[in-house]
Amino acid sequence: MLDPRRIRSEAETLAGKLAKKKFTLDVAYLGDLDARRKEIQLAAEALQNERNSRSKEIGKAKQEGRDVSEILRTMSDLKSRLEESQRQLQVLQDEFRDYLLGVPNVPADEVPEGDGEAANRLESEWGHPPQFDFPVKDHVEIGAGLAAGTGEALDFAAASRMTGARFVVMQGPVARLHRALGQFMLDLHIREHGYTEINVPFIVNADSLVGTGQLPKFAEDQFKLQGKQDFYLIPTAEVPVTNMVRDRILDASELPARWVCHTPCFRQEAGGYGVDTRGMIRQHQFEKVELVQITRPEDSATALEELTGHAERVLQLLELPYRKVALCGGDLGFSANFTYDLEVWLPSQQCYREISSCSNFDEFQARRMQARWRNPASGKPEFVHTLNGSGLAIGRTLVAILENCQDAEGGVGVPRALRPYMDGVERLE
Repeated sequence: MLDPRRIRSEAETLAGKLAKKKFTLDVAYLGDLDARRKEIQLAAEALQNERNSRSKEIGKAKQEGRDVSEILRTMSDLKSRLEESQRQLQVLQDEFRDYLLGVPNVPADEVPEGDGEAANRLESEWGHPPQFDFPVKDHVEIGAGLAAGTGEALDFAAASRMTGARFVVMQGPVARLHRALGQFMLDLHIREHGYTEINVPFIVNADSLVGTGQLPKFAEDQFKLQGKQDFYLIPTAEVPVTNMVRDRILDASELPARWVCHTPCFRQEAGGYGVDTRGMIRQHQFEKVELVQITRPEDSATALEELTGHAERVLQLLELPYRKVALCGGDLGFSANFTYDLEVWLPSQQCYREISSCSNFDEFQARRMQARWRNPASGKPEFVHTLNGSGLAIGRTLVAILENCQDAEGGVGVPRALRPYMDGVERLE
């Protein structure tokens, strides 16, 4: 959430900055809302002052033995009018807050201009797309051909029968490879990158989703549970992990906080119907290893570079060609101030596809969560900065390995970094 004081004092400036995200800030509406708020607030203050004066008048009249019945009657009228003014003021404040919850974060000045992914800025490339001297298969065909005991190693038909579209059953070597990937990523981030592993609930309340920006803006993308409580399945580990600092004032010694978490993720993909309907690229349920950092404000820009490097290291050790791009304003997420996307090469599509988004949210999420730290320089609480990134999306990493490491016989080479997690297996037959 943006600072309400900035919205009131810098509405025109913020409108110009938010236009980079293709968001139109309704300056006229906000101006009218603020004018009505001031009018009611002044009226309420005047009524409160009059009520205070009448209270003193009652005390003086009683001392002098005068009748106070008329004054008491006007006091009752003042009380009713004051309560009504306070009610109107609360309605306006709620309306203002509801509007603010739908306003995205302001993009950083260095965010490129543009409408979509074609305008994203290429930052770097690593590795070279493999060259094949045989017809390239996609991961669906490869998974169907791998030995799995019973059925296919990637069985979309079974998942469709038991649940529906956009789910998959993994069996045999592919299921094992998927498990190995999660373990490998966790170990790397814990041992080499200094993250603390955290295990969180896969169900959260609405306040947690509001805190990180998924609600109310993206309600259609959430899986909401039926029942008396306002519960949702997590769309990403970002939600429960970042909410670890909700409604807290952290000591300076607790920063930076760095957590790594492996969870399933559940998304309706409300805006993705008809897109990536084949295979594992866009599913309702998938797994990720998520990196979250909580930092001092002055450290978040450096932390983003570091966190992105940690996600890149996974791809490098797996020897998967990828590129890093800076998202343009039109492609930047609702809560993000700046984002790097890591895109892995998929031979079947002959293009790079996103496998990790690493974002700095500055104080946007922290303000919604009331997550603060006590600055020793001032002794006062200040908002922390929050960051996260996939390190990595396990399903898409599996897809990338199946496609980039395929051979002419229909087998798949196991990257060297994963072989210790596969009892030395070098190839999926």
